[in-house]
Amino acid sequence: MFQKSTWIRLPRSVVLGHDVLERTREVVVETHLTGRPLVVTSETPREVAADRIVAQFEAAGDDPEVVVVEEATFDAVEDVLEAASGMAVGYLVGVGGGKPIDIAKMASDHLDVGFVSVPTAASHDGIVSGRGSVPEGDTRHSVAAAPPVAVVADTGVIADAPWELTTAGCADIISNYTAVKDWRLANRLQNVPYSEYAGALSQMTAEMLVDSADSIKPELEESAWMVMKALVSSGVAMSIAGSSRPASGSEHLFSHQLDRIAPGKALHGHQVGVGSILAEYLHSGEQGQWRAVRDALASLDAPTTADGLGVTDEEVLEALTSAHEIRDRYTILGSGISEDAAVEAATKTGVI
Repeated sequence: MFQKSTWIRLPRSVVLGHDVLERTREVVVETHLTGRPLVVTSETPREVAADRIVAQFEAAGDDPEVVVVEEATFDAVEDVLEAASGMAVGYLVGVGGGKPIDIAKMASDHLDVGFVSVPTAASHDGIVSGRGSVPEGDTRHSVAAAPPVAVVADTGVIADAPWELTTAGCADIISNYTAVKDWRLANRLQNVPYSEYAGALSQMTAEMLVDSADSIKPELEESAWMVMKALVSSGVAMSIAGSSRPASGSEHLFSHQLDRIAPGKALHGHQVGVGSILAEYLHSGEQGQWRAVRDALASLDAPTTADGLGVTDEEVLEALTSAHEIRDRYTILGSGISEDAAVEAATKTGVI
Protein backbone atom coordinates (compact mmCIF):
# COMPACT_ATOMS: atom_id res chain seq x y z
CA MET A 1 0.00 0.00 0.00
CA PHE A 2 1.38 3.41 -0.98
CA GLN A 3 2.06 5.73 1.93
CA LYS A 4 1.67 9.42 1.18
CA SER A 5 4.19 10.45 3.80
CA THR A 6 6.56 8.99 6.32
CA TRP A 7 8.87 10.48 8.93
CA ILE A 8 12.29 8.87 9.17
CA ARG A 9 14.38 10.06 12.11
CA LEU A 10 18.09 9.31 11.82
CA PRO A 11 21.23 10.49 13.65
CA ARG A 12 22.70 13.65 12.16
CA SER A 13 26.23 12.46 12.87
CA VAL A 14 27.87 9.10 13.48
CA VAL A 15 31.51 9.45 14.51
CA LEU A 16 33.29 6.11 14.64
CA GLY A 17 37.00 5.45 15.11
CA HIS A 18 40.11 5.63 17.26
CA ASP A 19 40.17 8.25 20.05
CA VAL A 20 36.94 9.91 18.88
CA LEU A 21 35.80 10.04 22.52
CA GLU A 22 37.95 13.17 22.84
CA ARG A 23 35.81 14.80 20.14
CA THR A 24 32.48 14.35 21.91
CA ARG A 25 31.93 18.03 22.64
CA GLU A 26 33.01 18.92 19.10
CA VAL A 27 30.34 16.56 17.77
CA VAL A 28 27.76 18.18 20.06
CA VAL A 29 28.65 21.64 18.75
CA GLU A 30 28.42 20.48 15.14
CA THR A 31 24.93 19.07 15.73
CA HIS A 32 23.81 22.45 17.14
CA LEU A 33 22.82 21.11 20.56
CA THR A 34 23.05 23.89 23.13
CA GLY A 35 22.52 24.41 26.86
CA ARG A 36 23.63 22.36 29.85
CA PRO A 37 24.41 18.68 29.21
CA LEU A 38 23.00 15.98 31.49
CA VAL A 39 25.28 12.93 31.31
CA VAL A 40 23.68 9.56 32.11
CA THR A 41 26.08 6.71 32.82
CA SER A 42 26.76 3.78 35.15
CA GLU A 43 29.73 3.01 37.39
CA THR A 44 32.20 1.28 35.06
CA PRO A 45 31.45 3.39 31.95
CA ARG A 46 31.89 6.48 34.13
CA GLU A 47 35.48 5.49 34.85
CA VAL A 48 36.14 4.36 31.27
CA ALA A 49 34.61 7.25 29.36
CA ALA A 50 32.03 9.49 31.05
CA ASP A 51 34.49 11.36 33.30
CA ARG A 52 36.58 12.27 30.24
CA ILE A 53 33.49 13.60 28.46
CA VAL A 54 32.41 15.57 31.51
CA ALA A 55 35.89 17.14 31.64
CA GLN A 56 35.44 18.33 28.04
CA PHE A 57 32.16 20.01 28.93
CA GLU A 58 33.61 21.56 32.09
CA ALA A 59 36.60 22.95 30.21
CA ALA A 60 34.20 24.64 27.80
CA GLY A 61 32.10 26.09 30.62
CA ASP A 62 29.02 24.00 29.82
CA ASP A 63 28.32 23.17 33.50
CA PRO A 64 27.41 19.48 33.03
CA GLU A 65 25.35 17.40 35.45
CA VAL A 66 25.89 13.64 35.93
CA VAL A 67 23.41 10.91 36.88
CA VAL A 68 24.70 7.40 37.60
CA VAL A 69 22.12 4.65 37.06
CA GLU A 70 22.36 1.08 38.32
CA GLU A 71 19.65 -0.67 36.31
CA ALA A 72 17.51 0.01 33.24
CA THR A 73 14.20 0.60 35.02
CA PHE A 74 11.37 3.08 34.84
CA ASP A 75 12.48 4.31 38.27
CA ALA A 76 15.87 5.13 36.76
CA VAL A 77 14.13 7.14 34.04
CA GLU A 78 12.31 9.06 36.79
CA ASP A 79 15.63 9.71 38.55
CA VAL A 80 17.01 11.27 35.37
CA LEU A 81 13.87 13.35 34.88
CA GLU A 82 14.12 14.55 38.49
CA ALA A 83 17.73 15.60 37.92
CA ALA A 84 16.68 17.41 34.75
CA SER A 85 13.92 19.28 36.58
CA GLY A 86 16.51 21.03 38.74
CA MET A 87 18.47 22.40 35.79
CA ALA A 88 17.85 24.02 32.42
CA VAL A 89 18.88 20.88 30.55
CA GLY A 90 19.79 21.39 26.92
CA TYR A 91 20.44 17.78 25.92
CA LEU A 92 21.31 14.37 27.35
CA VAL A 93 24.38 12.22 26.77
CA GLY A 94 24.12 8.47 27.41
CA VAL A 95 27.51 6.90 28.10
CA GLY A 96 27.92 3.15 28.53
CA GLY A 97 26.20 -0.03 27.45
CA GLY A 98 22.50 -0.72 27.08
CA LYS A 99 21.35 0.53 30.48
CA PRO A 100 22.43 4.19 30.52
CA ILE A 101 21.84 4.65 26.80
CA ASP A 102 18.26 3.32 26.97
CA ILE A 103 17.54 5.39 30.08
CA ALA A 104 18.95 8.57 28.52
CA LYS A 105 17.06 7.87 25.31
CA MET A 106 13.70 7.55 27.04
CA ALA A 107 14.28 10.51 29.34
CA SER A 108 15.30 12.76 26.45
CA ASP A 109 12.18 11.73 24.56
CA HIS A 110 10.03 12.67 27.57
CA LEU A 111 11.85 16.00 27.95
CA ASP A 112 11.74 16.64 24.19
CA VAL A 113 15.46 17.44 24.02
CA GLY A 114 18.27 15.98 21.96
CA PHE A 115 20.21 12.88 22.97
CA VAL A 116 23.79 11.81 22.17
CA SER A 117 24.73 8.12 22.34
CA VAL A 118 28.26 7.24 23.45
CA PRO A 119 28.57 3.43 23.63
CA THR A 120 31.44 1.86 25.55
CA ALA A 121 30.60 -1.67 24.36
CA ALA A 122 29.20 -3.11 21.14
CA SER A 123 26.60 -5.18 22.97
CA HIS A 124 23.38 -4.47 21.02
CA ASP A 125 21.81 -2.28 18.32
CA GLY A 126 19.90 -0.11 20.81
CA ILE A 127 22.78 2.38 20.73
CA VAL A 128 21.35 3.83 17.51
CA SER A 129 17.72 2.72 17.42
CA GLY A 130 14.59 4.62 18.38
CA ARG A 131 13.55 2.10 21.03
CA GLY A 132 14.45 1.48 24.65
CA SER A 133 14.22 -1.82 26.52
CA VAL A 134 13.18 -1.84 30.17
CA PRO A 135 12.54 -4.93 32.34
CA GLU A 136 9.71 -4.79 34.84
CA GLY A 137 9.11 -7.87 36.96
CA ASP A 138 9.09 -10.84 34.58
CA THR A 139 8.25 -8.64 31.59
CA ARG A 140 10.50 -6.61 29.31
CA HIS A 141 8.97 -3.49 27.76
CA SER A 142 10.10 -2.14 24.39
CA VAL A 143 9.44 1.59 24.49
CA ALA A 144 9.41 3.91 21.47
CA ALA A 145 11.71 6.93 21.76
CA ALA A 146 13.58 9.29 19.46
CA PRO A 147 16.89 7.94 18.14
CA PRO A 148 20.09 9.80 19.09
CA VAL A 149 20.97 13.05 17.39
CA ALA A 150 24.56 11.83 17.25
CA VAL A 151 26.59 8.70 18.00
CA VAL A 152 30.20 8.82 19.18
CA ALA A 153 31.77 5.35 19.16
CA ASP A 154 35.43 5.11 20.14
CA THR A 155 36.72 1.82 18.74
CA GLY A 156 39.64 1.80 21.20
CA VAL A 157 37.27 1.92 24.16
CA ILE A 158 34.94 -0.65 22.60
CA ALA A 159 37.79 -3.05 21.75
CA ASP A 160 38.77 -3.01 25.44
CA ALA A 161 35.26 -3.96 26.59
CA PRO A 162 34.62 -7.54 27.79
CA TRP A 163 34.63 -9.88 24.79
CA GLU A 164 31.29 -11.44 25.77
CA LEU A 165 29.60 -8.05 25.26
CA THR A 166 30.97 -7.84 21.72
CA THR A 167 29.88 -11.40 20.93
CA ALA A 168 26.41 -10.52 22.24
CA GLY A 169 26.29 -7.55 19.87
CA CYS A 170 27.36 -9.76 16.98
CA ALA A 171 24.68 -12.31 17.81
CA ASP A 172 22.07 -9.55 18.00
CA ILE A 173 22.98 -8.50 14.45
CA ILE A 174 23.10 -12.05 13.09
CA SER A 175 19.58 -12.57 14.41
CA ASN A 176 18.40 -10.00 11.84
CA TYR A 177 18.41 -12.94 9.41
CA THR A 178 15.28 -14.43 10.94
CA ALA A 179 13.74 -11.10 11.96
CA VAL A 180 13.54 -10.09 8.30
CA LYS A 181 12.12 -13.49 7.32
CA ASP A 182 9.43 -13.11 9.99
CA TRP A 183 8.66 -9.60 8.76
CA ARG A 184 8.23 -10.80 5.17
CA LEU A 185 6.01 -13.64 6.38
CA ALA A 186 3.84 -11.20 8.34
CA ASN A 187 3.58 -9.04 5.23
CA ARG A 188 2.42 -11.97 3.08
CA LEU A 189 0.02 -13.53 5.58
CA GLN A 190 -1.15 -10.57 7.68
CA ASN A 191 -0.60 -7.62 5.31
CA VAL A 192 1.83 -6.05 7.80
CA PRO A 193 3.57 -3.09 6.07
CA TYR A 194 7.01 -4.07 4.81
CA SER A 195 9.90 -1.83 3.75
CA GLU A 196 12.07 -3.37 1.06
CA TYR A 197 14.87 -0.91 1.80
CA ALA A 198 14.88 -1.44 5.56
CA GLY A 199 14.60 -5.21 5.13
CA ALA A 200 17.46 -5.33 2.62
CA LEU A 201 19.69 -3.16 4.83
CA SER A 202 19.02 -5.33 7.86
CA GLN A 203 19.64 -8.58 5.99
CA MET A 204 22.83 -7.23 4.39
CA THR A 205 24.10 -6.26 7.83
CA ALA A 206 23.51 -9.78 9.16
CA GLU A 207 25.17 -11.34 6.13
CA MET A 208 28.17 -9.06 6.53
CA LEU A 209 28.77 -10.32 10.06
CA VAL A 210 28.20 -13.96 9.15
CA ASP A 211 30.70 -13.67 6.29
CA SER A 212 33.22 -11.86 8.50
CA ALA A 213 32.75 -13.85 11.70
CA ASP A 214 36.12 -15.62 11.42
CA SER A 215 37.98 -12.30 11.35
CA ILE A 216 36.28 -10.75 14.41
CA LYS A 217 38.66 -11.22 17.33
CA PRO A 218 39.01 -10.02 20.94
CA GLU A 219 40.87 -6.76 21.64
CA LEU A 220 41.20 -6.04 17.92
CA GLU A 221 40.13 -2.47 17.13
CA GLU A 222 39.35 -3.32 13.53
CA SER A 223 36.85 -5.89 14.80
CA ALA A 224 35.25 -3.28 17.07
CA TRP A 225 34.93 -0.98 14.06
CA MET A 226 33.27 -3.71 11.99
CA VAL A 227 30.77 -4.65 14.70
CA MET A 228 29.90 -1.04 15.47
CA LYS A 229 29.28 -0.32 11.81
CA ALA A 230 26.88 -3.26 11.70
CA LEU A 231 25.06 -2.10 14.85
CA VAL A 232 24.66 1.38 13.39
CA SER A 233 23.26 -0.06 10.15
CA SER A 234 20.78 -2.18 12.08
CA GLY A 235 19.61 0.83 14.08
CA VAL A 236 19.19 2.85 10.89
CA ALA A 237 17.11 0.05 9.36
CA MET A 238 14.72 0.26 12.33
CA SER A 239 14.47 4.03 11.95
CA ILE A 240 13.64 3.67 8.26
CA ALA A 241 11.00 1.04 9.04
CA GLY A 242 9.54 3.05 11.90
CA SER A 243 9.52 -0.11 14.01
CA SER A 244 11.82 -2.79 15.40
CA ARG A 245 10.64 -5.28 12.75
CA PRO A 246 13.95 -5.35 10.78
CA ALA A 247 15.79 -6.58 13.87
CA SER A 248 13.19 -8.28 16.05
CA GLY A 249 11.15 -11.34 15.20
CA SER A 250 10.51 -14.78 16.66
CA GLU A 251 14.09 -15.01 17.96
CA HIS A 252 13.44 -11.94 20.13
CA LEU A 253 10.12 -13.32 21.34
CA PHE A 254 12.01 -16.45 22.36
CA SER A 255 14.57 -14.36 24.23
CA HIS A 256 11.94 -12.26 26.00
CA GLN A 257 10.15 -15.41 27.13
CA LEU A 258 13.44 -16.88 28.31
CA ASP A 259 13.89 -13.72 30.40
CA ARG A 260 10.66 -14.61 32.18
CA ILE A 261 11.40 -18.29 32.62
CA ALA A 262 15.12 -18.11 33.44
CA PRO A 263 15.91 -14.48 34.29
CA GLY A 264 19.48 -13.28 34.42
CA LYS A 265 21.03 -16.42 32.99
CA ALA A 266 22.41 -15.00 29.73
CA LEU A 267 22.91 -11.77 27.79
CA HIS A 268 20.14 -10.61 25.48
CA GLY A 269 22.27 -10.88 22.35
CA HIS A 270 23.32 -14.43 23.15
CA GLN A 271 19.70 -15.46 23.72
CA VAL A 272 18.48 -14.02 20.41
CA GLY A 273 21.41 -15.70 18.67
CA VAL A 274 20.28 -19.13 19.86
CA GLY A 275 16.70 -18.10 19.11
CA SER A 276 17.75 -17.31 15.56
CA ILE A 277 19.17 -20.83 15.06
CA LEU A 278 15.80 -22.26 16.10
CA ALA A 279 13.78 -19.76 14.08
CA GLU A 280 15.84 -20.39 10.94
CA TYR A 281 15.17 -24.11 11.27
CA LEU A 282 11.44 -23.45 11.64
CA HIS A 283 11.47 -21.25 8.54
CA SER A 284 13.44 -23.53 6.24
CA GLY A 285 13.83 -26.96 7.81
CA GLU A 286 16.82 -29.23 7.52
CA GLN A 287 18.01 -27.57 4.28
CA GLY A 288 17.87 -24.04 5.67
CA GLN A 289 20.61 -21.64 6.70
CA TRP A 290 20.54 -22.53 10.39
CA ARG A 291 23.96 -24.18 10.14
CA ALA A 292 25.49 -20.98 8.76
CA VAL A 293 23.92 -19.01 11.61
CA ARG A 294 25.12 -21.55 14.20
CA ASP A 295 28.63 -21.77 12.77
CA ALA A 296 29.02 -17.99 12.64
CA LEU A 297 27.95 -17.71 16.28
CA ALA A 298 30.31 -20.51 17.28
CA SER A 299 33.27 -18.87 15.53
CA LEU A 300 32.57 -15.73 17.57
CA ASP A 301 32.51 -17.68 20.85
CA ALA A 302 28.80 -16.92 21.20
CA PRO A 303 26.57 -19.65 22.69
CA THR A 304 24.74 -22.01 20.34
CA THR A 305 23.18 -24.35 22.91
CA ALA A 306 20.98 -24.31 26.00
CA ASP A 307 24.00 -25.26 28.07
CA GLY A 308 25.97 -22.38 26.61
CA LEU A 309 23.23 -20.00 27.74
CA GLY A 310 23.22 -21.55 31.19
CA VAL A 311 19.62 -22.75 30.90
CA THR A 312 18.05 -26.19 30.84
CA ASP A 313 16.63 -28.02 27.84
CA GLU A 314 13.19 -27.78 29.46
CA GLU A 315 13.48 -24.00 29.77
CA VAL A 316 14.37 -23.69 26.09
CA LEU A 317 11.38 -25.80 25.07
CA GLU A 318 9.03 -23.90 27.34
CA ALA A 319 10.25 -20.57 25.96
CA LEU A 320 9.93 -21.75 22.35
CA THR A 321 6.41 -23.13 22.74
CA SER A 322 5.10 -20.05 24.59
CA ALA A 323 7.08 -17.24 22.93
CA HIS A 324 4.14 -16.32 20.67
CA GLU A 325 2.30 -15.08 23.78
CA ILE A 326 4.79 -12.26 24.39
CA ARG A 327 3.32 -9.67 22.03
CA ASP A 328 0.96 -9.24 19.11
CA ARG A 329 3.60 -9.67 16.42
CA TYR A 330 3.13 -12.30 13.73
CA THR A 331 6.16 -14.53 13.18
CA ILE A 332 6.95 -18.08 12.11
CA LEU A 333 5.66 -19.12 15.55
CA GLY A 334 2.15 -18.17 14.47
CA SER A 335 -0.32 -18.88 17.27
CA GLY A 336 2.15 -21.30 18.84
CA ILE A 337 4.06 -24.45 17.94
CA SER A 338 3.64 -27.88 19.49
CA GLU A 339 6.07 -29.36 21.94
CA ASP A 340 6.95 -32.06 19.41
CA ALA A 341 7.84 -29.40 16.83
CA ALA A 342 9.91 -27.54 19.42
CA VAL A 343 11.76 -30.72 20.41
CA GLU A 344 12.51 -31.50 16.77
CA ALA A 345 13.84 -28.00 16.05
CA ALA A 346 15.94 -27.85 19.20
CA THR A 347 17.30 -31.39 18.79
CA LYS A 348 18.06 -31.18 15.07
CA THR A 349 19.97 -27.93 15.54
CA GLY A 350 21.83 -29.20 18.59
CA VAL A 351 20.44 -26.46 20.83
CA ILE A 352 19.40 -29.21 23.25
